[in-house]
Amino acid sequence: MLASASPRRRVLLAEHGFEFTVSPADVDETLQSKETPHEAVSRLAIEKALVTRGRVGGDSVILAADTCVVCSGEILGKPVDFDDALRMLAMLSGRNHRVVTSWAVLPADAPAERGVTGASISTVRMREISRREAIAYASGPEPYDKAGAYAVQGDARRFIAAVIGPLDNVVGLPVGPVRAALARFGVTPGDR
Repeated sequence: MLASASPRRRVLLAEHGFEFTVSPADVDETLQSKETPHEAVSRLAIEKALVTRGRVGGDSVILAADTCVVCSGEILGKPVDFDDALRMLAMLSGRNHRVVTSWAVLPADAPAERGVTGASISTVRMREISRREAIAYASGPEPYDKAGAYAVQGDARRFIAAVIGPLDNVVGLPVGPVRAALARFGVTPGDR
C-alpha cells in the first residue's frame, strides 16, 4: 500500500517491478517550531504511514514518504503560486541544495515500533537559471506539485549541473533502501 499521491513515487516503484495500491494520506504538512529538515520529513513520513494504517487492515504493508528541498537553511516545499515558484528557482540558481527524503514502512497489523524508517540525502547543483528561463518554466504546470519548484526528471533537468547521491531520491523515493525495508516484511517486486 503506497500512502502517497505522488505520481513520481508510483513510477519509481512500478519501474522496479512493485505492484501496489495507492491510498494517499492527508496530513498537515506545516513545519513545527525549530524542526530540522530531517526531523520534518521523518515525522511526516511516519504520520502518513500511521494515518493510512488506520484506514486499511489485514496483512497490508504501508509505504509512506516525504521529501523536502533545503537551500541556505530554508526548507522549500511546493510553491503556492507563480511568484513563489520564481522565488524558489532564483534561490536555487547557480547553487547547491540538498534534497532530503524520509520513508516509513509499516505493517498494518503491527505496532508502530515494528516499522522501519530511513532517510536519504542528495546534493543537487543547479546551473545559473536566467529570469527568462525561470518565467518560461514556471509558466508551465511542472513546478507546482514539486518541492523546490522543479522536477529533475522533467524539463528542469536542463537546469541541473550535477547530482551527488541517489538520483531517485531527488525524484522522490530512494528505491534501494526502500526495497530492502519492504523485503523485511516479505514485499518484493511482483507482489500485490
